[in-house]
Amino acid sequence: MKLHQIPLLIILSVILVSIATACSIGDEKTSTLVYGLTLSPSGIDPHLNASSELGIPLASVYDTLVFRDPETGEFVPGLSEDWAISPDGLKYTFYLRRDVTFHDGTPFNAHAVKANLDYVMNPDHHSQKALFMLGSLQEVEIIDDFTVALHLVEPFAPLLDSLSDVYLGMASPTALETWGPTEYQFHQVGTGPYRFDEYIPNDKITLSRNPDYAWAPSIYRNSTAKIETIVFHFYEDPSTRAIALESGEVDIVGEILPHDANRFAVSSDFNLYPIPIPGQPMQFFFNTHREPTDDVRVRLALMYAVNRPQAVKTIFDVYSPVAQSPFLASSFDLEPQESFPAYDPDTAAALLDESGWKITGHDNIRSLNGVPLELHIVAPSWGSNPEMAQLIQADWEAIGAHVTLEIAPGFGPLKEAQTNGEYHAIGINFFGTDPDLLRSFYTSTGLYNWSGFEDPELDQLLNRASQIPLDLESRLTLYEEFSSRVREEALVLPIRNYVNLVVVSNRIEGLHFSAQGWYPILIDLQMAP
Repeated sequence: MKLHQIPLLIILSVILVSIATACSIGDEKTSTLVYGLTLSPSGIDPHLNASSELGIPLASVYDTLVFRDPETGEFVPGLSEDWAISPDGLKYTFYLRRDVTFHDGTPFNAHAVKANLDYVMNPDHHSQKALFMLGSLQEVEIIDDFTVALHLVEPFAPLLDSLSDVYLGMASPTALETWGPTEYQFHQVGTGPYRFDEYIPNDKITLSRNPDYAWAPSIYRNSTAKIETIVFHFYEDPSTRAIALESGEVDIVGEILPHDANRFAVSSDFNLYPIPIPGQPMQFFFNTHREPTDDVRVRLALMYAVNRPQAVKTIFDVYSPVAQSPFLASSFDLEPQESFPAYDPDTAAALLDESGWKITGHDNIRSLNGVPLELHIVAPSWGSNPEMAQLIQADWEAIGAHVTLEIAPGFGPLKEAQTNGEYHAIGINFFGTDPDLLRSFYTSTGLYNWSGFEDPELDQLLNRASQIPLDLESRLTLYEEFSSRVREEALVLPIRNYVNLVVVSNRIEGLHFSAQGWYPILIDLQMAP
């Protein structure tokens, strides 16, 4: 049959089918988003591993019992429709949704909650973070198929906050049992808006849209995901991130260098999001067990000697506030407002003179009883800590100290340097939405008490603050007292409040982040038409 003999209706049908097919192919091509991660962690099972960045992809694979509203800080229903806390704070009862299914078809119920918490608490699994987020949890009681109670030995105020984080996201008990703690990270199964497809270490993580998702919490703007596939690649070298964005290799990436951020801020092709991250600021702890930083006057002098505003401006430009507290301001009004000493090299010099460290020779190095003032800084290799440590080194040398600097290439070497104790200041910080994380840094027996300071008053303040689950104002009062005590003893040099500079292609719409700061809400992303 010749073309002119084909009925017009058939021709139109063929044309429409061709157009539809072409559009389908185009949609398929543009329905994949590439997201850049800045760390390649050694493990990505959130129940066992501790990297802050693992939540960027995995917070959309898992749902949590409760969610925290990023605007108000309030807890809202998640996999639990409602919950009740006993007056003594020792029992949390959760009333679960009845319509939720894991990606592998396993039903979500009270048995699944118990299986998850048992998995985290199993001592053979060596959970690095989630276990400690459960506080004094002793027993998980299944009351019926959709009601579960958590029994604590003592009140633990951060429990709801912990249960809202990806580290305690609900995983399929079938998958946990099938794969175990070694292999589960490669076969993760949640109930979230995205399914976990693939993890190739040091290469990529791939997620695909969950078409059956029907239980979105109120913090999500969309009820179902718009983007079909999201691929996460690793960009550990900060200098490669801007290049990847500008070449179109990646659509979104965080931890952009400030000088690159300035360029993206005025570009019509990209949008810049400065995202405050709750938790601890960039900071350096003083070693109170080693001379000369065992003297509070020396520690105060070293604080006065650092021009923190200038250092922050030099490295982070206008994007990071100078830290004035052991805890970040973005943490839902639970930041004490205590200010740390402003830059004053004259006061620093006077304090050193008072403590006996004086300049007596022509080399401008202070000494005490013939011993020169020598200081050793240990800095982590990430987050611009090395550059900041160099500026601190210069400021301390300006007041008469001989300063050496050691860069720890990873957390293992950083911990080894701390264990050796051959330092006067060491950098470390953790992130989190509840200030109870301070307990492990400042109580006498805290796992990260790298200042070595032991004080029953601090112990009491932090332990009391951890046990008031329903009274935020009382907790704030205790944290203000705590902050004043830390400042008086000059235990830590806070530098800058942490801000993650995220850049996104302007073809991506709807980017916003969870209360934890790091995690994008992927279900709300969509590509501009």
